[in-house]
Amino acid sequence: MCLDKGYSDSIPCNDMTELGAIIKTAMTEQSLSLRKLSELSGISSASISRILSNKQPANIHHLQVFSKQLNIPIEQLLNSVGIGVSEKMNTDSNIIMNMICDVLKSFDLELDEIINDIQKELKKYELYAKTSAGKDLILNNFVSKLNELNGAGAIINQLNALFELFRSKDIEPGAKAVIGSTLLYFIHMPDAIPDYAFPIGYLDDAIAVTLTVNRLSQEFHISL
Repeated sequence: MCLDKGYSDSIPCNDMTELGAIIKTAMTEQSLSLRKLSELSGISSASISRILSNKQPANIHHLQVFSKQLNIPIEQLLNSVGIGVSEKMNTDSNIIMNMICDVLKSFDLELDEIINDIQKELKKYELYAKTSAGKDLILNNFVSKLNELNGAGAIINQLNALFELFRSKDIEPGAKAVIGSTLLYFIHMPDAIPDYAFPIGYLDDAIAVTLTVNRLSQEFHISL
């Protein structure tokens, strides 16, 4: 669908890509002009205009900012620029990892190196998650941290599911510590992926969540 309702800074419909149409629809629904979206996102009006009219490619940072400011699932935006993301992401974490790998390749970043760095941090946080201080940090800070992200989609759903499992009295201590390590990483950890590639760190969290979901399935037979 292509909408153009009275914006003086609007883009002709026939010049739009799928990404442009998605963003323009969200702007219309929220009564946002290019100028206002620029103020909210920190991306110049000229850059937004070029992205919408397919005169400038959107990078990963642009997509994450649009996702946050317009409340559009990041998976939908990635799909619109040709990075395949299936609905099965909700149940198949391998698809998530493949998507992440595709994104990182565009920045000449090695997934294996990043995974190793994240696994080291998760191991440290696993020990801390067993302590009263670690548990309190998760219970007191997870919700506010998630609200700051203001995102939607498979990773957000999995983070919420992990938090609910962590709060459960029926979860065994070993699994709870594994879950807690990822929640602590999400709350507290600086990005392993360089800021120039993805300032908000969504991919770090996606990798950490995916590693944990796989481990829970393999070691504890817990499926999300």
